[in-house]
Amino acid sequence: MRLPSFTKARVAVVGDVMLDRYWSGLVARISPEAPVPVVHIQDVHDHLGGAANVALNLAQLGVQVSLSGVIGRDEAGHTVTQLLARHGISNALLTHPQHPTITKLRILSQHQQLLRLDFEQPLRDWDSRALEDTLSARLATGVEVLVLSDYAKGTLQEVSRLIALARARGIAVLVDPKSRDFSRYRQATLVTPNRAEFEAVVGHCVDEHSLSERGEALRAAMHWPALLITLGERGMLLLREHQPPLCLPTQAREVFDVTGAGDTVIAVLAACLACGEDLADGARLANLAAGIVVGKLGTAGVCVAELQAALRPPPAPHCGILDQATLQSTVADAKARGERIVMTNGCFDILHAGHVQYLQQAKALGDRLVVAVNDDASVQRLKGATRPVHSLAQRMSILSALACVDWVTAFSEDTPEALICALCPDVLVKGGDYRPEHIAGGDCVRRHGGQVIVLDFLPGHSTTALIDKIRGPA
Repeated sequence: MRLPSFTKARVAVVGDVMLDRYWSGLVARISPEAPVPVVHIQDVHDHLGGAANVALNLAQLGVQVSLSGVIGRDEAGHTVTQLLARHGISNALLTHPQHPTITKLRILSQHQQLLRLDFEQPLRDWDSRALEDTLSARLATGVEVLVLSDYAKGTLQEVSRLIALARARGIAVLVDPKSRDFSRYRQATLVTPNRAEFEAVVGHCVDEHSLSERGEALRAAMHWPALLITLGERGMLLLREHQPPLCLPTQAREVFDVTGAGDTVIAVLAACLACGEDLADGARLANLAAGIVVGKLGTAGVCVAELQAALRPPPAPHCGILDQATLQSTVADAKARGERIVMTNGCFDILHAGHVQYLQQAKALGDRLVVAVNDDASVQRLKGATRPVHSLAQRMSILSALACVDWVTAFSEDTPEALICALCPDVLVKGGDYRPEHIAGGDCVRRHGGQVIVLDFLPGHSTTALIDKIRGPA
C-alpha cells in the first residue's frame, strides 16, 4: 500500500450532523440516594459527531472538504460551527428553529463509558429542497466524491434525489447507511454497512460464503458497483462488480472504543477515490485506519502521520532464504498484517544490473518481495547442460543480500505454478515479452483478486549475453 497525497482531493459530506460531548472524572463512592456511582467531573470535551465527524476525518487527512446538514438554533449548534471553523471545514449548515442540534453526552470514568444521554428529536416534515440546492451548488465547484452519512435522523429523507444529483455529474457517491430500506440508496457507487446493519436487511449469515453470496445479490439488485461490509474484529469484506470478494483481516492491535470507526472508514475511502486510487487499495487503507482509530478513546480520526507510520512494515521475521513450508506461513502472517505481497521467479544465474533494476521495480509494487529460484536441475533443463554457472546455494545467497528482496526460496519444477498457487501473492511479476495470460500461476493469482504484471528488462543486459562476452570469440 502507498499513501496518496490528499491535499488536492475535494469531497462533499451531507448527513446527520451531531455534537459528541464527553464528561469524564473519577468515581470514589456510590450515591446515598440510589445504588449508582457518583462521578466527580474533571474534564469536559466537545467533538464533532455524525456527518461532521466524517468531515473532520477528511480534514485531518488534508482533504478539501465541505459539510452540509441541519443544526438547531441553540448552544450546541453554535459549538458545532465553532469546531468546524477551528478545523478549517467549509460548511453550509441549515438552521432549523424547532429542531435541536443532535447531541450525545457520554459520562466516562477511567476510560470506561458509564452512561450515554441523547438529546434529539426526529427531523420530520421539513422542506429538504434547500439542502438539495446547497448540495447542487457544492457539486458544481469540482467535487470528486460525495459522502452521504445517514444516521436515520431525518436529514437524508430525500437521499435518492441527492444521489441522482451527484451521479448526473459523474460524481462517485459513498453511503454509510442506517436505514433498513436499502432501496433508498439505489444507484450509489459504494455502500458501507456494518455486519449488523447488513444482516438486518438480508437476514443472519452463518458463514463467510453466505455473507458473500447475499452481499453480491444485494449489490446487484441495488445496482451498486461495490459493497463494503465492515465486520468488526473480523475486518472487512469488499464485493465488487465482476471481481472476486476481497477479505481484509482486522488491523486493530488493541480495541478501546469503536465509536466513529465507520466514519473513519468511509472518510478514508472517499479521500482515496477522490485521488483516483483503486477501490481495493482504498479499502486496504481504510481497514488500516480503522485499526488505528479503535485504539483511541471516544470519537476520533487518523492523521497522515499515523497512516505513514502504520504503513511502514516491521522488520520481516525469518528474512532471507526459507524453505517452502516456512515461507508459506511467513507470507500468511504478513498478509494478516495487511502487507502487500509481490512475487517473481527465475534462474538468476549471473546477477547483473538488469536483474537488480527489475527486482527493485517489483518491490515497489508492494511491501514484501518473494523471489522463487529454479534449482540446478531445472535450470539445466531450461538452459542446457552448461548451466547454471552458479549453484543454487550461491544464487540464493546473492539474491537474499539485496535490500529489495525479503524472502528467497527454491523450486524444482519447470514452473513455480504450484508454489504460486500456495502463496497467492497480491502481485505476480515477470519480466520480458510474456503475455500476462500465459504466465504460470497467473490464473491462481487473479482468482484471488491479485494482479499479474509484466515489467520490461533493462535493454542490453542478459545472462546469456554476459556469458558469451566473457568467453570471447569462438
